[in-house]
Amino acid sequence: MIGLGDIRAAAARIEGRVLRTPTLFCDALSRATGAAVTLKLDSLQAIGSFKERGAANKLALLDDDERARGVITVSAGNHAQGVARHASLLGIDAVIVMPRFTPAAKVTRTAAWGARVVLHGGDFAEASAHAEALRETEARVFVHPYDDPAVMAGQGTCGLELLEDAGPLDALLVPIGGGGLIAGCATASRALRPDLAVIGVQVESHDSLGGHPGGEITPSGGATIAEGIAVMQVGRHPLEVIRARVDEVLVVSERAVEDAITLLAESAKLVAEGAGAAGVAALLSHPERFAGRRVATPICGGNIDSRILANTLLRSLLRDGRLLRLVLEIPDRPGMLADIATRIAEIGGNIIEVSHQRLFAAPSVQAAELEVMVEARDPAHAADIAAALSAIYTVRRV
Repeated sequence: MIGLGDIRAAAARIEGRVLRTPTLFCDALSRATGAAVTLKLDSLQAIGSFKERGAANKLALLDDDERARGVITVSAGNHAQGVARHASLLGIDAVIVMPRFTPAAKVTRTAAWGARVVLHGGDFAEASAHAEALRETEARVFVHPYDDPAVMAGQGTCGLELLEDAGPLDALLVPIGGGGLIAGCATASRALRPDLAVIGVQVESHDSLGGHPGGEITPSGGATIAEGIAVMQVGRHPLEVIRARVDEVLVVSERAVEDAITLLAESAKLVAEGAGAAGVAALLSHPERFAGRRVATPICGGNIDSRILANTLLRSLLRDGRLLRLVLEIPDRPGMLADIATRIAEIGGNIIEVSHQRLFAAPSVQAAELEVMVEARDPAHAADIAAALSAIYTVRRV
């Protein structure tokens, strides 16, 4: 297994190529969760993710012959950009195979680093098979996203920096996908702070470890907002480290991840992708477990699609009662919209959207149905708005 020496060597090797990102105490999350929360902001890396640490270390270890042959990898996300960027910095020709469904923005960002992007296959398995075929045909060096000791040691520099820069800690929460990040972080932790609890975090749709580091590996899959850790099963090399050095694995729901993204954006003023927010999701899911404890977690990625971020924030507002959807039955006569808008404004609501239907939904030809979406300060304020309108109109909350 990799050791602290491998991680320290990786740190020296990639110094100047990868940012030493901030490790900060977060007052907003501490107040929201009841724990003393420290964040490692690897979302501030050049590619917006910790993934370039492992890529940088792996590529720096290649000999002259391997560099001349070029590299290849398969990825639909952050690893692709990490390999592309560091291959460009080292003058190494890189091919990145991505599934055809990969969002255009990720394809564009990867190509912008100078790599040749090949879109192939309807899923990750088909893309991986094509990458293997190209590797053999073109004699390239394959850079695995996580199942490689050099990549794991590179990812471990994130944990090394965190432990060097943070104060006393009781627990370290690390997301688990393929396992490279937690393997590196757990290795650094066991060497530097052996009493620190190292806890992995997986999402329900990809809980391949079954909630226990020593559990039977069960390939899993399904749609998730935490796509960065949506890996069918942990890699062989990381699994060996996880079983030896990780204390526990927590499984979080999709809603918890969405709530974590929202909390980070609204309270901590940080943009995180689903995988990057998984550690915070665990804090929100187990408040009694971490109350009063000193906990650290890496915000390991910030590459979230703008539309998904917007939808996540709106869904959280709806769940919290701060976004109110009301359907009103109103007389179909002039001045009704103005009256309703005025009443909402007088009580402090902010109208987000209005839909006015005369022909199909109204119960009478002399009536209309109005749907309004209103932003409120909190659930109590939303109830006040609904009550004020209900005093005059027939109102249904949806």
